[in-house]
Amino acid sequence: MNQHAIDKNGEPLRERNWKVKIQRMGSHLSGMIMPNIGAFIAWGLITALFIPTGWLPNEHLAKLVDPMIKYLLPLLIGFTGGNMVYGARGGVVGATATIGVVVGSDIPMFLGAMLMGPLGGFVIKQVDRLFEGKVRSGFEMLVNNFSAGIVGGLLTLAAYLGIGPVVLGLNKVLAAGVEVIIGAGLLPLANMFIEPAKVLFLNNAINHGILSPIGVEQAAKAGKSVLFLLESNPGPGLGILLAYWMFGKGMARQSAPGATIIHFLGGIHEIYFPYILMKPLLILSAIGGGVAGVFTFTLFDAGLVAVPSPGSIFALLAMTPRGGYVGILSGVLVAAAVSFLIASLFLKRSSGGEAGDLEKATKSMEAIKGKKSTAASMLSSQNPVRKIVFACDAGMGSSAMGASVLKNKVNKAGLEVEVTNTSISQLPEDADLVITHKNLTDRAKEKLPHARHISVDNFLNSPEYDALISRLKED
Repeated sequence: MNQHAIDKNGEPLRERNWKVKIQRMGSHLSGMIMPNIGAFIAWGLITALFIPTGWLPNEHLAKLVDPMIKYLLPLLIGFTGGNMVYGARGGVVGATATIGVVVGSDIPMFLGAMLMGPLGGFVIKQVDRLFEGKVRSGFEMLVNNFSAGIVGGLLTLAAYLGIGPVVLGLNKVLAAGVEVIIGAGLLPLANMFIEPAKVLFLNNAINHGILSPIGVEQAAKAGKSVLFLLESNPGPGLGILLAYWMFGKGMARQSAPGATIIHFLGGIHEIYFPYILMKPLLILSAIGGGVAGVFTFTLFDAGLVAVPSPGSIFALLAMTPRGGYVGILSGVLVAAAVSFLIASLFLKRSSGGEAGDLEKATKSMEAIKGKKSTAASMLSSQNPVRKIVFACDAGMGSSAMGASVLKNKVNKAGLEVEVTNTSISQLPEDADLVITHKNLTDRAKEKLPHARHISVDNFLNSPEYDALISRLKED
């Protein structure tokens, strides 16, 4: 195959495939954590309240902390990982296999759970395929129950005797490496990679798939972890949006106030990504703000007791241990200030015809990315649209906002069309039309090739919505 082959939109196939694979891997990692964030927050609140250094020290209630982090959370991750591969049956086997890496370990086995959960789901899926069509009528339940039990038991033994010790050693090496980086004062430099990765929609994978598991282990020992703040700090995005609010032009300036509220108070960081994508140099302001914020956190020895999700200032304050508010607020404000100053310099120097307008930026991004929105062509000569699904990486942030905007337009138009939102990994088979951000459309098409797809640059304010409503009325 030609190494320089391009797709029909002009984008290099190798580059597109690489991007999709990275996003898919990140989605799998974060997909095992995101559904269980509520349990992580519950553990964080109990820890913050009842440990000896907590708000309401209580020796009796503090006994909940250790079992929750060592057993409950890894088992939930293991079940979720297996469920992603093979439904509830895969989840049960995945959770069963996970206990093999949990027992005998002196640290929370999140890495082991993220390995054994999907492995358990995959193995039982292959076993079921092996027996498909070969079981005599009336023996299905017997075979199903015993095959799951045998597979789960064997995987548990393998995890306990072989996989567990290896994962434990790897886990300790990673934790030690993080400690060395923190001790050497190099942690702020991590944002040189984190901020660009966030804009490529790897934010959930970074935060929930990599940083959170290690952070939880640190929080279990020290009562807090700065790793929870690396990706979730709303300061860099806040600075960029404030700069657009003051120095932007056109639609970008008009939409910046609403985006600021959604980002800083609502915690939906994806809302500021299009503002960077339409002026890519602003990634430097995000990096600068992120580095400055983490440096400030380390100066104050700041940290959170658990992962804040979504990354709202309210979530950060709720997860802040007693006596840590000055450090947390300082890091957020410094990050916002540095990001604002850098972004302001770029926006002030922008030519009037190019800065700010989201619609023009969308066309500019289509040229940069080599992609075009095909809403009009996809909606013609097709079956009537009855179900529209907005999809993003996690299915809870930007997609929910986009679905809300379009749902209002659908209701005002008097159309009988269902509008909902979900993660790309959970796209329903009965979706007639899928709406995603440009950077995620390839994954959505791969997941649901028979549906029609629309790419947008901004979930909150896309010209595609009005065009879609017009065509739905014609249908």
